[in-house]
Amino acid sequence: MSAFLPILILLTSFTPALIIFFLPEHWRMLRTAINLTGAIAKVSLVIVMLAGVASGETYEFRFELAPGLNILLRADALALLFISLSAALWLLTTIYAIAYLAEGPNQSRFFGFFSLCVAATTGIALAGTLITFFVFYELLTLATWPLVIHRGDSNSFAAGRKYLAYTLCGSASMLIGIVWLESMTGPIEFTVHDRLLELDATTLRVIFVLLIAGLGVKTALVPLHSWLPAAMVAPAPVSALLHAVAVVKAGAFGIVRVIYDVYSVALVQQLGVGLPLAFIASLTIVYGSVLALRQDDIKRRLAFSTVSQVSYIVLGAALPGPFSTIGGLVHLVHQGLMKITLFFCAGALSERLHIYKVQELDGAGQRMPWTMLAFSIAALGMIGIPPVAGFVSKWYLGVGGLQGGQVWVLAVLAASSLLNAAYFLPLIYRAWFKPAGGGDGGLAEWPLGLVLPAILTALAALLAGVFAYAPYSPLSWVTFIVERNYGI
Repeated sequence: MSAFLPILILLTSFTPALIIFFLPEHWRMLRTAINLTGAIAKVSLVIVMLAGVASGETYEFRFELAPGLNILLRADALALLFISLSAALWLLTTIYAIAYLAEGPNQSRFFGFFSLCVAATTGIALAGTLITFFVFYELLTLATWPLVIHRGDSNSFAAGRKYLAYTLCGSASMLIGIVWLESMTGPIEFTVHDRLLELDATTLRVIFVLLIAGLGVKTALVPLHSWLPAAMVAPAPVSALLHAVAVVKAGAFGIVRVIYDVYSVALVQQLGVGLPLAFIASLTIVYGSVLALRQDDIKRRLAFSTVSQVSYIVLGAALPGPFSTIGGLVHLVHQGLMKITLFFCAGALSERLHIYKVQELDGAGQRMPWTMLAFSIAALGMIGIPPVAGFVSKWYLGVGGLQGGQVWVLAVLAASSLLNAAYFLPLIYRAWFKPAGGGDGGLAEWPLGLVLPAILTALAALLAGVFAYAPYSPLSWVTFIVERNYGI
């Protein structure tokens, strides 16, 4: 049974996708039931696998496509960190999307690709080889493009073309790197790096750049980031999925795999490619925050915030030492919880109060107090104010920078936090302390499906900070990963 659990967890989102594609539009109840059943089944299997991996169980499925070409699904502790995030947030995003798109057209198409996107993300997390990773990485591109263009207007198609142009060029770079590397070493599994020590250092550096460039597109590293703000024409559930669960996290997760499970931390430092990557991540952190400060549209401000925040993961992976590694990996979860809350809230504000711009937020806290409370908690966490989870990530990254002798990391974190405050605090101030600009003044927090997911994710972000050292908290699990998998 252990060999088939990775396949089963993949099928919990792949099977609903195939069924939903063929459902008539008016079969809403059945579509909802299939969506929720798949999401709940995935969460249940994740809980089983978390307990198993914690006790030393191995979950691995291997299928040979051709001699020397294996599709390998392996549920190690790092994979489960990503799958746990995607499974929990998929369930909540499904509830949110059902409420958000209640009267919208083309729902079978939307939820079919929505589930396929999560299946691809699950495959990326479970991938045990570079080739397996690449297959699901490409499936993710193909599954998310229809979601980006879902509205079907000219802006959506323009954003879709830009998304494909960037991601396919990134995929080409990554494929060249994989083929070049495996032509010299044979198939690369995510537990083996000894063969790389025999290769020429310059060749390894070039291949590293090709792989990181390919992954850096989806991670939205500067200057490969402009597709992400453009994709904000998509509906709010898609934005939440892109920023917190799927696309940008897939890129960041891939960079973590390349550094730790293909090259190894020691080899990355020996080749001298870790510090340049850390500088690029730092530039992205600060530059993304500066651009966010200049945005009047709320979703675009959140998009540039994502450009900045996801690079904390890359920064932690690129720096040597256990604390920076922990800070980067735990931010994969913490950022997901906080950012999906912000997009849930932005979508609810646009749907219920038709608020799209920063200056339209005046008095929003009076009409949607629970929504704006969730937004405020997540925004404060992004700034790094304790006890929300974002503080924990920044603390470990700062200590990791000092531990590795990179004092400049503190300056990057301080500058980013100040910029975070500059573009988030005005939103909070307007919502809670400015009088409402008109309307009937009644409460607008319904249906429950638009409000409850944001409250739950904001609460999770708060609890992840307050109980950071509790067993099975994101921080405890990441510490387990670093100690057990990487011996750092």
